Formats: sequence, C-alpha cells, structure tokens
Amino acid sequence: MAEGKKLRITQVKSTIGRKADQGATLRGLGLGKIGRTVEVVDNEGTRGMVFKVKHLVEVEEV
Repeated sequence: MAEGKKLRITQVKSTIGRKADQGATLRGLGLGKIGRTVEVVDNEGTRGMVFKVKHLVEVEEV
C-alpha cells in the first residue's frame, strides 16, 4: 500500500444488540456514536478491524 494512504471511516449503525467485541473494535477505530467520522492509516491491521464491523460503517479511501 502506498505510503500516507488513509481511510475515512464513518459509523452508520448502532452497536446495540451486537456482540461486545464489535463495539470494542469500533472504539479501537476511534468511533462510538452514529455519524462520527475518523481518518486512519490504511494498513492490514486497520483493514482487518474494518472487515469485522463492515456492516456498521462506511469506508472511503482518501
């Protein structure tokens, strides 16, 4: 992956009724409330976290 590449991640669904580890993953990404957006470095670790909660977030490359 290119150096300095980032992902913009926006939470679009709630963690209510989801497994606790999915909520923990969102908190690890810096999210926690619907509508909140963060920019994170695009690497394999981040992509794995996004894959785990892909049904709760929207992702775009920056």
